[in-house]
Amino acid sequence: MKTERLPLPTNYAVAYAAKSCDVDVVAAYPITPQSDIVERIAQFIADGELNAEYIPVESEHSALSACIGASAAGARAFTATCSQGLALMHECLFIASGCRLPIVMCVSCRTLSTPINIHTDYQDSMSSRDCGWVQIYVSSAQEGYDSVIQGYKLAELDEILIPVMVCYDGYVLSHTYEPVIVHSDKDVLAFAPKNVKRVLNPDEPVTLGVFCLPNYEYEFKYQLIDALSKVPNALKIVDKEFGEYFGRSYGLYECYRMDDAEYVLATMGAVASTARVAIDELRQEGLKVGLFRPRLFRPCPSDEWRDILSKFELVTVIDRSISFGSVAGPLLFEILGVFMNERERPMFTNFIAGIGGRDVTVNDIKSMFRRSLEAYREKRSVRSCEYYGVRW
Repeated sequence: MKTERLPLPTNYAVAYAAKSCDVDVVAAYPITPQSDIVERIAQFIADGELNAEYIPVESEHSALSACIGASAAGARAFTATCSQGLALMHECLFIASGCRLPIVMCVSCRTLSTPINIHTDYQDSMSSRDCGWVQIYVSSAQEGYDSVIQGYKLAELDEILIPVMVCYDGYVLSHTYEPVIVHSDKDVLAFAPKNVKRVLNPDEPVTLGVFCLPNYEYEFKYQLIDALSKVPNALKIVDKEFGEYFGRSYGLYECYRMDDAEYVLATMGAVASTARVAIDELRQEGLKVGLFRPRLFRPCPSDEWRDILSKFELVTVIDRSISFGSVAGPLLFEILGVFMNERERPMFTNFIAGIGGRDVTVNDIKSMFRRSLEAYREKRSVRSCEYYGVRW
């Protein structure tokens, strides 16, 4: 198998993955910090390394609309965006998932205005979590590259046919160079051959996105719910096959030093990488802490999460997104949901951190864990999240 080890930021890594997946149509509108992805793909096309139609549209709404049309016509479609761009796509996110179109989109996560801020948090992607897409959160450039390839294989399975969103921290991951193993286009396509169904065909005309009255709307929605329920097992199989083919796999979640852990830190993306260092240092102090990093966030693999976390008495959850008006962040709420009917469950504490690109350091994570441990040992009731580090 032919491979290269290249220094790439995550934005370029996912562009290489899209090229190797031989995408047919790319439609995008530039927005920081995503723009590098589609600029690199445009360069691939200009240099003759990728035979694809690049559509420079006038907005993100149009970008996803073009991908919807292309995918319905049988093309493998790709786009990328973040922040206000993803918000502008909101209407089309539901159309893509409702029409069961296997588009792959990368999101270099960035906070939402106002005030205007180009740095990272998950406010954009978390605000889109209920749109019926698969959401995968990665913590390295290599995982971003691999997840785009896995994303196409997963999305185009006959029993799935759901668009996939690959999410990662803007700038922290999107612009940080890491060594990335890149495979030949031939090998990538052998693993993820095109399987996009041509829904729109002039020879066999159909109506797509039809008007629906209350007597059938609910059933249409439930078709998507049923397909989403199959995603966790399907992704496990795709990831296992990917591991056998390329030598790397990730599962639905990452566990770090969990075998003998007494307490758990749960967080996602780039913060999880910092958390590994914090956990190593906390263990030197005699505190047996482990890391739980969800990779597949939507649909929530509830059985797997419950099996892992139910073994512990204290779970400290760090959210890089705010759920305004709520008592907790989106990740904690998702975790709480899997314990909905459990009589016994861990004590949960929740910290909101890293908003608008603010650093989350090793010492920050250790401090949040110590506060959590103190509340646990004092059997103190914690009824809402803590906005860690906010000056107020």
